[in-house]
Amino acid sequence: MIEDERIHGYATALFEVARVEGSLDEVEDELFRFARTLEGNDELRSVLTDDAVPAERRRGVVDELLGDRASPVTSNLVGLVVGAGRARDLPAIIDALVRRAAAAHDREVAEVRAAVPLDDDQRERLARALGQATGKDVEVKVIVDPSVLGGIVAQVGDTVIDGTIRTKLNQLRETIR
Repeated sequence: MIEDERIHGYATALFEVARVEGSLDEVEDELFRFARTLEGNDELRSVLTDDAVPAERRRGVVDELLGDRASPVTSNLVGLVVGAGRARDLPAIIDALVRRAAAAHDREVAEVRAAVPLDDDQRERLARALGQATGKDVEVKVIVDPSVLGGIVAQVGDTVIDGTIRTKLNQLRETIR
């Protein structure tokens, strides 16, 4: 329970800083993408969570990685959490911040896995379709995952909608057997 409170506390602090800086939407999106990168990269996660690596060096890795790819607010927030030795919790902290930002807009977050990036029009159409399917106002967060092959997997809260080619092929295999 104390760990959940700590994660919630960090998420609240990051949310408030981004809100006050007037860049909540941009920072929230950049943090979401950073969390997915961290989860998918064992080497990066190892460096950022290794207590033997000095905090200043870990912050330097964040600066090198994000550099001009993210806003200064995002870089500073990630550096703050990493420097405080909480990099292990960063995905959970960011996920809590994303949920809070969506709730501030009266929305649910739809985490969508797709083989390729989606353009703005595709995201909007997908948000509308997921909204109709779930009965909720939905904000789409896309994770590019080549293992999907084609189609998408969308998760809104506890609801999972799997429209991937991989799943359809598996279903076809089961039907043929």
